[in-house]
Amino acid sequence: MLRSGLPITFVVLAALHQRAVAQPIGSITFRDVYVVPFDYRFQGTQVGGLSGIDYDAKAETYYIICDDRSALQPARYYRASIRISEKGIDTVLFTDKVDLHGQNGKPYPKNSIDPEGLRLNPMTGEAVWTSEGERVVKEKDTVLNDPGIFVIRDGKFVGQFPTPPNARMSPHNQGSRNNGAFEALTFADEYRTLWVALEEPLYQDGPRADVEQNISPVRFYKFDFKSRELIAQYAIDLEPVAHKPVLPTAFRVNGVTDILDSGGGNLLIVERSFTTGRLPCTVRLFLVDFTKADDVRDVPSLKEKGGWLAVKTLLIDLDTLGIYVDNVEGITWGPLLPNGNRTLLLITDNNFQSFQKTQVFLFEVAKGK
Repeated sequence: MLRSGLPITFVVLAALHQRAVAQPIGSITFRDVYVVPFDYRFQGTQVGGLSGIDYDAKAETYYIICDDRSALQPARYYRASIRISEKGIDTVLFTDKVDLHGQNGKPYPKNSIDPEGLRLNPMTGEAVWTSEGERVVKEKDTVLNDPGIFVIRDGKFVGQFPTPPNARMSPHNQGSRNNGAFEALTFADEYRTLWVALEEPLYQDGPRADVEQNISPVRFYKFDFKSRELIAQYAIDLEPVAHKPVLPTAFRVNGVTDILDSGGGNLLIVERSFTTGRLPCTVRLFLVDFTKADDVRDVPSLKEKGGWLAVKTLLIDLDTLGIYVDNVEGITWGPLLPNGNRTLLLITDNNFQSFQKTQVFLFEVAKGK
């Protein structure tokens, strides 16, 4: 439901420090959804393509990255205030726009990067964002732009993580798929580690998810944040595409669009399924336990590997809410509620299309026993 954004009386919310506390999740309850109007303009930019969100508890500010590849305006992220009341989301107020800059200190040229995920590190005052890169293989026009993991401070480039060799783009059936690379990231272990996830399987690891069940393993890369060293790789199996297309050859996809630390070696993982001819997406949220999963750094291909998957537990399928759900690509913890429960927010990427919606979903997460 589109809200007016008129002010109402707020309840007092206690700030949640961004460190995730290792505690079981008892239940997730949908509370509200807010729609940002299409073609909303802020500081000379079109607000859309919102594909990652993170919360700065100390400043009570949300950081939201835009996946504009410097095609409409320079690549950027936004700061925003999301006001939550006892009735739900009162308003989403954009407060600042920050351009992303490359190593040369300048904004990125048109179509040179593909921003997808963004996380803050309050311990260092830095942020990390991911680019999916690009892979176009044609006889006379081949473009290979590796996915990247960049460290910034107020949008300025300060460093970069090495792209793991198996995730680099290749003209052969190796490496990352186009539009299926570094989509998601999260800090963990008191900000000592950084996890980065692919959206879809590497070519050498297996096929893309489809409507029929198959093994579609997606890799998760775990880095030491200080040294930027890759310290482990893990994998999960994607769910099948949720709905069959009308035409058997029509585009369909399911992949990991964001991840979030939940403490104790667990991550919350968003899987988003889309089928051509069906405008809503099917979005499923899982809790994944990596504590007993195999480290697959030294496994060239996961097609033959068995007994290595991390354990997934379905927390909620947004299809069960009975409301329209668009292209969810971002997830973050929000502030604590007065009853001590945590808030969880999801955000959608409307692909700058008038027939899609920029939605912010609010959930309440109760502690388990």
